[in-house]
Amino acid sequence: MIWRATVLTIFPEMLPGPLAYSLAGKALASGLWRLETVDIRDFGRDKHRSVDDAPFGGGPGMVMRPDVLDAAIEGAKGLGPLILLSPRGRRLDQGRVRALAGEPGVTLICGRFEGVDERVIEAHAMEEISLGDFVLSGGEPAAIALLDACVRLLPGVVGCAETLVEESFSDGLLEYPHYTRPAVWRGRAVPEVLVSGDHGRIGEWRRAEAERATRERRPDLWTRYCAARAAGREKEEAER
Repeated sequence: MIWRATVLTIFPEMLPGPLAYSLAGKALASGLWRLETVDIRDFGRDKHRSVDDAPFGGGPGMVMRPDVLDAAIEGAKGLGPLILLSPRGRRLDQGRVRALAGEPGVTLICGRFEGVDERVIEAHAMEEISLGDFVLSGGEPAAIALLDACVRLLPGVVGCAETLVEESFSDGLLEYPHYTRPAVWRGRAVPEVLVSGDHGRIGEWRRAEAERATRERRPDLWTRYCAARAAGREKEEAER
């Protein structure tokens, strides 16, 4: 089965956007995945194709109507988890990306305005996902980022699958530094170990550098990594 992404949006012309290029674009053109867009305005109930209305209780901005969005969801017949891109959602991480790439597909709702009526979120048990602690003008850029992250994990998309094993977050760590030619650039030499030919030492150096980068730059990830290692050791000892 071909992995299928269905995106509900009031701006379908924003897609595929960057997804039409590079790895994702080649994979899309070769049929390794499919992208379908659904214009939520097509399900508007008046001549203006309105999708929003003023919030109960007052306040600035508008809210996406539950009846219109519900009709769009039912009409889309998307596959996989139903996800609302929202700044109040769970922060997207590589673990969730891996899980989504393993599904038959994903259905994304691009929020707009002040948000989506809570009742339709509850009725469809939507999963809410955020890219981080900041606010976008709409969910489309977040949807594109999520899809790009998923598509590159699909079989056949990345030429050398080994690169997916050693990249950032693959084992809870940030990735180690990379170097290429020339061996000396502006007086800066490539670390000696990388030109030693000793693959054991190279592996140890890369692991140490990944741990150092994670410890210094992302203490939150480092804490989780250490906890996971400790739990793993406890499990091994219990099984002996």
